[in-house]
Amino acid sequence: MADRLLVAVLGNRNSGKSTTWNRLFDATVKTGKYQRPLYLNRAQSVEVFLVSGSPEERELEVGDILTEPLPQIVLCSTQYRDDVKETFDYFFAKGYEVFVQWLNPGHSDPERYTDTLGLQDYLLKKGATLQVRDGRVDPAPRVKEIRQFILGWATHRDLVYTEFPV
Repeated sequence: MADRLLVAVLGNRNSGKSTTWNRLFDATVKTGKYQRPLYLNRAQSVEVFLVSGSPEERELEVGDILTEPLPQIVLCSTQYRDDVKETFDYFFAKGYEVFVQWLNPGHSDPERYTDTLGLQDYLLKKGATLQVRDGRVDPAPRVKEIRQFILGWATHRDLVYTEFPV
C-alpha cells in the first residue's frame, strides 16, 4: 500500500486543469512553496501540495518544485505532451499511488482526441487509476470525484483532520 498519493489532472493547454483546482479549493489557487489544507467537506481536511501550472509548461522538473520531505499528497497539473511521462515517472519512482483525471476533450478542445502518445496504456500498465472526463461541461461532478477519492485514500491512512464547525 502506497503511503503517498499523486492526483494529476491531465490535458491540453486551456483544458480546465486550473479550473479543477480552483473549484476543489473554492478559491483561485497557484503553486505554493508549502503544503496547504484541502477541505474535503465542512469538517474534514488533509494537507496537500499543489502544482498548479504543469511542470511541462513551466519547463521544470517536478522534483525541483516539490518540498522536502516529500508531501504525502500532491495535486499536479500535467500537460498532454510526450515529456509528461518524465513527470509521471518521477512519482512512480518515489512510490506514489497515481490517480489521473484526463480532460479529454478539454475545455478548449473542439472534440475528443486520440491518445497519440499512448499515455492511457502507459499509465494503466504502471498501475495508475485513470478517469477520462469531459472538460467542456460543468466541473462540479469531476471535482467531487477527486474530493471523494482523496477522502477515502487519506482516511484509510489516518491523514484526515476533523474539526467540527461551531
